[in-house]
Amino acid sequence: MDMLRKFIFLGLLVAAGSPVVGQNYNAEKVDRPNTKKINIGIKAGFNSSMFMVSELKIKDVTINEVQNNYKIGYFGALFMRINMKKHFIQPEVSYNVSKGEITFDKLGSQHPAIEPDYASVQSVLHSVDFPVLYGYNVVKKGPYGMSIFAGPKLRYLWGKYNEITFKNFDQKGIHEKLYPFNVSAVIGVGVNISRIFFDFRYEQSIGNISKSIIYDNINSDGSTGVSNIIFRRRDSALSFSLGFIL
Repeated sequence: MDMLRKFIFLGLLVAAGSPVVGQNYNAEKVDRPNTKKINIGIKAGFNSSMFMVSELKIKDVTINEVQNNYKIGYFGALFMRINMKKHFIQPEVSYNVSKGEITFDKLGSQHPAIEPDYASVQSVLHSVDFPVLYGYNVVKKGPYGMSIFAGPKLRYLWGKYNEITFKNFDQKGIHEKLYPFNVSAVIGVGVNISRIFFDFRYEQSIGNISKSIIYDNINSDGSTGVSNIIFRRRDSALSFSLGFIL
């Protein structure tokens, strides 16, 4: 009888200990994509853009003050991450649709005694972006990771889809030509839990993106012609994405 009790007691100990053993085994099997030499992944998200205007001139009137209004765009991307212990290099390719708007007084500051006559410019940019980022994993333990990263981004503006619209503006036939290539600086932070990650970043373009803007002009004598608008600007954006690491 005593021997039977000992066997029952031993069986209970084994049964009680088996979940712990299973948990330890599963802990060793936890997915750790950030320990691989190379990862690939996909992501998608939203961006909020604004224009840094260095010069705006319409009908020989220089506009010195503009109000920026954030607009929401979107993007999707593929990336590859080359891991080196806590460091990594991450090249990406993404398709972006970014939007921005400014509001301004068409009279500029030349007539301070006159009630302002406000107009706005809305712009939609389609681009293919090629960032190359250097990152450092501040946290890299088990399935969890947090990184900071920075680097340059080459952007190709997809000319035939870009749009610019002047509201409360009496000129017609407005067309903008953009510089097709532009370079931006990127800085951000990312957090991953196993294969799911969140990415938050700030981007600032370095050079002017607007080459020229022309519009159809009707002169006082009834003749028509083409006139120019000067709208030199760089764009900056905050973006947030949700992705999956393969």
